Amino acid sequence: MNELEQLTQLCLRLGAERAQAEIMAAQLSKRADQLAAQRGVPRTEAMAQLLQLVVKGRNGEPPAGFSKQSLVTDKK
Repeated sequence: MNELEQLTQLCLRLGAERAQAEIMAAQLSKRADQLAAQRGVPRTEAMAQLLQLVVKGRNGEPPAGFSKQSLVTDKK
């Protein structure tokens, strides 16, 4: 099983429909490449960070440094 298939399986286990899981897996793979290049870190490290965000998000846990205040906009 290749990485894309593994990511798809993970997304399915987290509750995504098949088509959505395939899209999410492709996006995760592409973003891991981008982060690795931008930050100069190994791709595996970038992927690990992304997967932590996905799992935390699925569990309703905010990522480190996130605050509800960052979503509030001034409506004046």
